[in-house]
Amino acid sequence: MTAYSPLPYVVFGVTGRTGAAAADTLLRCGHPVRVVVRDPARGRLWAERGAEVAVADLTDLGAMTRALDHAQGAYVVCPQHYGREDLFELAELIADTTARAAVAAHVPRLVALSSVGADRESGTGWIWMNRLFEQRLGAAGVATTFLRAAYFMENWMPMVAQAVRSGVLPTFLAPPRRALPMVATADVGSAAAALLQESGTATGIVTLAGPKDYAPADVAAMVSATLHKPVDVAVLPESAWSSALADAQFSRAALAGFAEMTRGLNGAHIDIGSDPAARAWAGTTTLEQVITELVRRRQ
Repeated sequence: MTAYSPLPYVVFGVTGRTGAAAADTLLRCGHPVRVVVRDPARGRLWAERGAEVAVADLTDLGAMTRALDHAQGAYVVCPQHYGREDLFELAELIADTTARAAVAAHVPRLVALSSVGADRESGTGWIWMNRLFEQRLGAAGVATTFLRAAYFMENWMPMVAQAVRSGVLPTFLAPPRRALPMVATADVGSAAAALLQESGTATGIVTLAGPKDYAPADVAAMVSATLHKPVDVAVLPESAWSSALADAQFSRAALAGFAEMTRGLNGAHIDIGSDPAARAWAGTTTLEQVITELVRRRQ
């Protein structure tokens, strides 16, 4: 019988998809969990499930240290605030605060959400914030597994909504038949939970993709099959990216970061296999499962 520590696993990002999946997995396994939220109201559902709730702003060193105190491990994230012009500077502050708090709280091990492409020094746009997160935590000396996730399958949500309405799936990714690694956010959370439970305190890197690679044309075919009507793919030229993202209310700095990241993906500069030091993991959720659910929500 497995002996569980009375100390909790601390999970950040539970108001998002990956943190919620990590906390859910750990609770289902019978582990004590402490979730960290900025708004106490967002922790009530977790408290009802038996989790401890800590309240902390990610830039507040004292609150972050208390949230991480007396823990057997933590899943940490650096949320990206796309509406702010200073999103890169804010990411640096969050990374520094997280690293300093982990040291002050003597956390024995971390799992940190990162991204494929974080090994690249430049040309990655938004992913630079993940690279910075890795660098700050690595320099702090806390044993950390950096979980470099592939392109989130759920990123297709707004494009799928347009395809349901119009029969045309817009995409920023090109060419439309080139397959890329993609992963479901539920698999990211469950992988984070599994990595937290690994024995040992070595720092390392894990890349996480889905069970297979997919192309935009595959997404269109899945939407078509679910709707039982034709769906075409429309590759958006870079000149149309800003207007296509108007509803997202990205800042100018965020739009520039998105453009650089997308160029990196389309030009294969951002590549899941570019770091030979990484362990490759694969999730089990297929893109068909995610797209089918996204379509059904929009019908």
